[in-house]
Amino acid sequence: MTTDTASRPDTTPRPDTTPHPETAPLHEGTPLRVTLVVGSNRHGRFGPVVADWLLDRLRDRDDVLPEVVDVAEAELPMSFARSPEAATALSAVTPKLAAADAFVVLTPEYNHSFPAGLKNLVDWHYAEWRAKPVGLVSYGGISGGLRAVEHLRQVFAELHAVTVRDTVSFHNAGASFDADGRPRDPAGPDSAVTTMLDQLVWWGRALREAKERRPYGG
Repeated sequence: MTTDTASRPDTTPRPDTTPHPETAPLHEGTPLRVTLVVGSNRHGRFGPVVADWLLDRLRDRDDVLPEVVDVAEAELPMSFARSPEAATALSAVTPKLAAADAFVVLTPEYNHSFPAGLKNLVDWHYAEWRAKPVGLVSYGGISGGLRAVEHLRQVFAELHAVTVRDTVSFHNAGASFDADGRPRDPAGPDSAVTTMLDQLVWWGRALREAKERRPYGG
């Protein structure tokens, strides 16, 4: 038996070809959109001191356009309940993650790992991290937060994100900055952050151009 479809409307879905902000072509010379994630929400945290220094380094460059997501300002429930409160918190955070071409994640080290608030922010999202590079900056005591960094590498690998090889870490962080929030010995941190951001920009451009040619399907 055959069916006459000549008079029926064509309901075949058509692909949306309208460029969206997060997928618009990234032309040569266009700054890379980098979201800095401040990963601590502990009372009396030291994170804003390091974050301000990082933002200055990002703003010094003409190849990146920085944005900030602060875990302390993202009041996301730990239950993952899709409540009105969660929707409000996500509306202030998710667009900044989705629009990013790359991330810099700043983490302290709590009990040999990264904070629960940072993990909660990461776990509330999935597609926003996929096929994007992540630079890692840490601070802490004698280890400089590097154990937290290694745990984050495993988490972001599961989310199909790419962590760049070089990191920036501040050992005994409280003593590493002066009263004005500047590193007491800036040569090492400045060199380290330049190397890390150079790698981040390379990966950010390479992955964005690759996704323009072929959507990531991992």
